[in-house]
Amino acid sequence: MNPQWLDLPARPPKPRAAGLTMVIDNGLPTGWFADAVASSAQFIDIVKFGWGTCMVTEDLDRKISVLADHGIRFCFGGTLFEKFVVQDRFDAFLKFCHHWKADIVEVSNGTISMSNAEKAEYIRRCAAEFAVSSEVGFKDQAKADLMTSAQWVDCIAEDLAAGASLVITEARESGKSGICRPDGHLRGGLVETILAGGADPDRLLFEAPTKDLQTQFITLLGPNVNLGNVSLGDVIALETLRLGLRGDTLLHFEAASIYA
Repeated sequence: MNPQWLDLPARPPKPRAAGLTMVIDNGLPTGWFADAVASSAQFIDIVKFGWGTCMVTEDLDRKISVLADHGIRFCFGGTLFEKFVVQDRFDAFLKFCHHWKADIVEVSNGTISMSNAEKAEYIRRCAAEFAVSSEVGFKDQAKADLMTSAQWVDCIAEDLAAGASLVITEARESGKSGICRPDGHLRGGLVETILAGGADPDRLLFEAPTKDLQTQFITLLGPNVNLGNVSLGDVIALETLRLGLRGDTLLHFEAASIYA
């Protein structure tokens, strides 16, 4: 990418503190995974081995080695954390993360019955040994619909105070729950309310698995918004959205005159 050709938004180099792209691996074949990571490593900051795929991936060590070669951090999905907790095996979860030398531990309560205060206590315990990302929001649509803006603000603040270095807003891999409505659009005014509540946007990561959600977040918060649940095959396409090279963001960036 040569800046002499076009005026483009400034993107910080790795290791980044803002403009993070978190990729979700849902069990891709290792050869495909390795090739895709190598092709777009400069734009990938974190890989999340989603759900419990790490438990049934026989060559997980090869995938982790690929990430280490390219300076990419990794974590296991919050659902795996919840599985360990519901079986009363939290200490085993920490040992599992140490065994694989995970860079980050994700703590969530999106599926099991756990109050945010209880989740915050797990964050504190994990933060003594790992960098922690927490997740706020519910996977179940009915529960997500009942969560008020004030609850979002309070839960995010509680997680950050407990030691989370990054708070993820739930949207699922479908982009149709948590911070999103069932039609895949953001809940009206919710992001603005969260930011007005005092949360540092650089410590928030918004799950955005679809192009429409990615576009909404980029046009709302700029090219260096932290985005997650991105498909490995969509990393380059997301970067073009961040840079205003794609029709969905091109005119927005030209009108905004945001170029550094």
